This record gives sequence, structure tokens and C-alpha cells, in this order.
Amino acid sequence: MAKILVVDDEAKIRAIIKEYAEFEGYAVSEAEDGMEAVEKVKAEDFDIIVMDIMMPRLDGYSACKEIKKIKSVPVIMLSARGEEYDKLFGFEIGVDDYVVKPFSPKELMARIKAVLARAHAAAPEEDVITYEGLEINFTAREVKIDGERVAMTPKEYDLLFYLVKNMNIALSREKLLEEVWGFDFYGDDRTVDTHIKMLRNSLGRYRNLIITLRGMGYKFEKIR
Repeated sequence: MAKILVVDDEAKIRAIIKEYAEFEGYAVSEAEDGMEAVEKVKAEDFDIIVMDIMMPRLDGYSACKEIKKIKSVPVIMLSARGEEYDKLFGFEIGVDDYVVKPFSPKELMARIKAVLARAHAAAPEEDVITYEGLEINFTAREVKIDGERVAMTPKEYDLLFYLVKNMNIALSREKLLEEVWGFDFYGDDRTVDTHIKMLRNSLGRYRNLIITLRGMGYKFEKIR
């Protein structure tokens, strides 16, 4: 049974999400603000967090940053705003998906299911892939360079793992949005380019393993 942490300063919204989530078979815990959410994540493990952005004491973005320092757990943000800038900022700090208020509880449940499915996707046949000083461990969900762990956002991990699982396959930006983000993206393809840039920076001298396919997308060169 997956455990969900619902974080919102409005009790009615928490109650609605909890009702639908429990009906779907999830275990639900609640927090009234970002500060309480961070403390709950320190105390116990959750499979996914559904969190509002605008909250007292500690807002959703700040809480997400603190949580990602502690544990790698998927986060769906609830937002009264749907601007592209807000989404891009959220993705850069590790947000996995957005649901704009007012929202359909059924849609939220579908998005929770999709994010959990991606988070628990089966690892490839090779559990650990190495290339010179680069080590990619799918089960441990970590990347090391010369034995030192590389700090990445959850979305950087998702993007890298998807690229590596599809080594030497040309992947369009649209395909990456569909498979890595898993939702209908309203805007342009810049979010993929932004995350590729972040990922390359994280990979350092191995950045060139990610090949740009001009006018199309990207691929990860096959590691021999």
C-alpha cells in the first residue's frame, strides 16, 4: 500500500484528497504547512507527496527543496497558478508534476498513479552501468563519478535513467516529455533543454555522452 503525504493549509482540500486517495487504496497522512511536512518526512517514509504551494510558515517550493535534501520522494504540486515560469521553476527544484486549482480529484488520482508508476518502473537488465569513472546504479538510484556521489534533482535522475535505458536510440523532445514527465505539457520544449543542460552540468566530463540531435532531440551514446 503506497503512502501519501497531503500538505495543504486548507482542511477541506486535505479531506477531499484523503477521501479519494483512501478509496483508491492509499494510506494518507496530512500536514498543514511546509514546516510540518518536512518534519513528517524526517520521521517516516512516503511514496509520494501532494503539496500546495502557497502556505504559511514554509511555502511548497521551500518545503520541496528541504525534503529533496532528506529523501528522494516524488512531489506533485497543487497550484492556483498555471504559468509556464512557475512550472519550469518547480521542475528545476525537483517537482514531478503540477495540478492547477481548482482540480478534479479523479484527475489528481490519475496523476498520482502515473507518477508512482514512473517512480517504481522496472530497472533494466543491467543494474549498474559503468563507463570509465562514471557509475550509474538504477536500483540505488544514484550516480557516482570517481567514487563520489553526484547530487542531482529527481527529474535529472529520471531523465538520465530514461536516456540510458534507451541507449543509442534517438529520442525526440516530445517523447521525452511524454515518458519522463508523463503529462500534457502546455508550452514549448524548453523544459527538456533546460533539464538536459542541468544534467550535463551534473555529469561533468561525461556530459558529451548525451548527444544533441539538431532539430529533433537527444540520445545517450552507447557505453561499451
